[in-house]
Parts: sequence; C-alpha cells; structure tokens
Amino acid sequence: MAVKYQDYYEVLGVKRDASQEEIQRAYRKLARQYHPDINKEASAEAKFKSIGEAYEVLKDPEKRRKYDQLGANWKNGQDFQAPPGWENFSFRTGGRAGREGQFHGSDFSDFFEAFFGRGASGFGGGFGGQHAPQPQQGQTHETTITVGLEDAYRGGSRSVSLDLVETGPDGRQHRTTKTYDVKIPQGATEGTAIRLKGQGGPGVAGGPAGDLILRLHLAEHPRFEVQGHDLIADLPLTPWEAALGAKIDFQTLDGSITLTIPAGAQSGQKLRLRGKGMPKRDKTSGDLIIRLKIMVPKNLTEAQKKLFEQLRDELNFNPRD
Repeated sequence: MAVKYQDYYEVLGVKRDASQEEIQRAYRKLARQYHPDINKEASAEAKFKSIGEAYEVLKDPEKRRKYDQLGANWKNGQDFQAPPGWENFSFRTGGRAGREGQFHGSDFSDFFEAFFGRGASGFGGGFGGQHAPQPQQGQTHETTITVGLEDAYRGGSRSVSLDLVETGPDGRQHRTTKTYDVKIPQGATEGTAIRLKGQGGPGVAGGPAGDLILRLHLAEHPRFEVQGHDLIADLPLTPWEAALGAKIDFQTLDGSITLTIPAGAQSGQKLRLRGKGMPKRDKTSGDLIIRLKIMVPKNLTEAQKKLFEQLRDELNFNPRD
C-alpha cells in the first residue's frame, strides 16, 4: 500500500542523529505551543497530532531503529511503499489504549498505522495524549524596574505596578496592571534580580505558574556614581583649601562626615573611605571614593586679580617644569 511518507525528524525540527534528550525537549516545546487547550488556531489540533505521532516513534529506540531503516532519502509527503516483510513487524506497547490521555488509532496517520499498526501507541510521559497533557510549569517572565540609590542603599519594601500582557481563559491576550509588594535587598546594585514565585506565566494542565524576575536598574543620582559596591563622588575645592588643607563636611547616604583634605592636594586626587559604600550580603560594605576637583573663581574684581598676581609673583611656581 502506498502512503504519504512522514518525516518525523522534520516534524520535530531535529536532526536525524538527535539524542533522546533533544527529541524530548523539542517535543515538549512544540506540544506546549500547539496544544489545542492553549492554541486556538484552526490548524493547531492537526499540528499537535502530527507532533505527538512523531514523538511516539522517535522516543522509542526500537520504533526509531525500524523507522530509520526506511532511509533518509524520502521527502515529507512523497508516496511511499513499504519494503517486503515490513507488515510482519509489530510493536508491543505498555500504553493504556482507549483510556483518556492516550491517542486512539484514528488519531494517527495512514503512514503510522500502515507501518506500526493500530494500537501501537502508548503515550506515557511527555505531554501524554490530546486531552490530558502532563502538568507543566508556566514560563518565567522578566522585566526591569528602576529604583533610587537611597532605596537600594537602605533596602526595604516598596509597591511596584507593572503593565502585563496575559492570556485569558478564552485564549485571547489582554493588558492588565498588577501591583506587587517587592522587598528591595539592602545594598542592591545594578542588575540585582528579585524573583517573585508563581507570578509568571500560567501553568499548563494544572501545572504551577512560572516566576516573575524583576531586574533592578539604579536611577541616576545627582551626586554619586555606583561602581559595583563602591560609591564615587566629586568634591570641589578652592585653591587655598587644596594648598593649605582643610576640614570639610560631606553628606553621605548614611549621614554627614568630616573629610580631612591634606595640604597640597591635587585636582583628580582620590580619597578612599573604607566601608562607606554600598552594603554587601556578608555584612561588609564597599568604599566611598572622593575625587578632588580644584575650582578657580570666575569674574574676578581688580583687587582680586592683584591678589592672584601677587601670589604668582611670590610663589614663582610652574607646574609644567
């Protein structure tokens, strides 16, 4: 009997030398995509049956071996005639034919029934049959939220509202807004991930929902840069503060401190304050790095100009020597 050849490897989108793990992974992905309970397109059911048939053959080493004997030179849909003696080959099955969760004979193509016989199916594992897929966890979703540096430094709870696209019971997608109480870990840095269990995509066939991952982005701060767990800030100095040294009050994220500027400080010089940066999980903290910037006054009066000229003449200093 001539039937249409079915290329099961092509149906699952795998190579002919694919491993059993690759075949199973491809099947589960496609079964989720085309399951009639999820995909409401008219062609989804037929596609789902074709996927299930391909997996039924390729998941079983014995069936796959006999199928591979048909050769790799046939194209999907070509008329195909079984080799002599093929009709005498049969498979034993541990399936529960006819029970809910199994494919019935009519669910398989003429190609399958011609070469493997009716009742050769036994969908155990994977997604099972058409009407009873195995429960699968929903997809994990990820999005980015922006938090202020002060919130990241201190940690704590905050309310976050997200606009989401969800699939309703009718299979249609719709937009909705959900609000979550999110705990920001103390010392959170750029890219810190917060996982909300069960807040992702819905599960399949009664499986658990996936998770929602919130990836933190630190808002730009007017005074501090963040580098890992270190904080970096600029400190403007007058020429005389840099030359003579000074005591200057500086406001950190955790309160005011007094900085000691050494005499002869140079523009671009850095002062490192250990443990004054972002908190870490091990209860230590990064550093606060102060960059000194010497500023020169503008719009000098004549009297002020004379003072700078006097200083120039007195010092006789050339920084380029």
